Amino acid sequence: MKHRLQFAGKKLLRMFLLLLGVSLTAFLLMSASPLDPLQTNIGQAALGSMSEEQIAVLESYWGVDTPPMQRYLDWLGGVLHGDLGISLLYRQPVAQIIGQRLTSSLWLMTAAWVLSGVLGILLGAAAGWTRGRWPDRIIRGYCLVISSTPAFWLAIVLLLVFAVWLGVLPIGLSVPIGMDAGSVTAADRLRHAILPAVTLSITGVANVALHTREKMIDVLESDYVLFARARGESGRSILLRHGLRNMALPAITLQFGSISEIIGGSVLVEQVLSYPGLGQAAVTAGLGSDLPLLLGITVVTAALVFGGNLAADLLYGAVDPRIRRGAARK
Repeated sequence: MKHRLQFAGKKLLRMFLLLLGVSLTAFLLMSASPLDPLQTNIGQAALGSMSEEQIAVLESYWGVDTPPMQRYLDWLGGVLHGDLGISLLYRQPVAQIIGQRLTSSLWLMTAAWVLSGVLGILLGAAAGWTRGRWPDRIIRGYCLVISSTPAFWLAIVLLLVFAVWLGVLPIGLSVPIGMDAGSVTAADRLRHAILPAVTLSITGVANVALHTREKMIDVLESDYVLFARARGESGRSILLRHGLRNMALPAITLQFGSISEIIGGSVLVEQVLSYPGLGQAAVTAGLGSDLPLLLGITVVTAALVFGGNLAADLLYGAVDPRIRRGAARK
């Protein structure tokens, strides 16, 4: 238990340094952007009709007249006090906007993450078990095609087929258009989340399935599986007792490592399907030069990715007793 706490403490310290580096990198990239916040959000024609005093007020609001590092240090000081700042576009606290958008995106990404992980592990195990036969060839072909397919293109195809041609799913948004917020049911939200969740899960299956297949093949070619076959164990027993158990650690690594892919894919999918989630807010903040909102979203998503990796590290000891014994001896 003591080792676990020390391990978690070291990981949290690394997480703080990682978030600091991520936020600084995002700030430097945003500062190097050729987009002018005044021209992007107000327009050249409107600026031409304003007085110098009005332009000075706008420059102060968008932080154009403040040195870049001073802006970052001011933002970092607010974050250390629990204040992510005020969104320049929405004029609301960044924490409030992220909370609203994260509520829409989190269960969407969670559904896609679980579905892609379960399907990827099952398909990979089936492909490895039937190596060289037609199920293996079909699964490998599917994974190779999907892994080379852009997420936004797949979202457009699914949108055309199920929303435009068949008309069985809504075209976009997270709730029906024109409906009062109090009248929206869980079934309505679920129906609007099917397309983005399915798109993210389909694109996430390929990587998990291909890696799981290779690990299953390595396990089946090992000496202990050869001994189990010589001892007369059935194929079902070998698959359950040796195959699935020995590929559990790589599966955990792949599954929690895919969180970053799910988050990255959600940016494109939410933009295509007009789903008001965290990914769409990040695109809006980037194009609108909303620095506080973009930095807040960057830090939150980086924390989610790091939290997934930390959860995977902690689960290793629960899955494999050898890791627990090794940690105790150290």
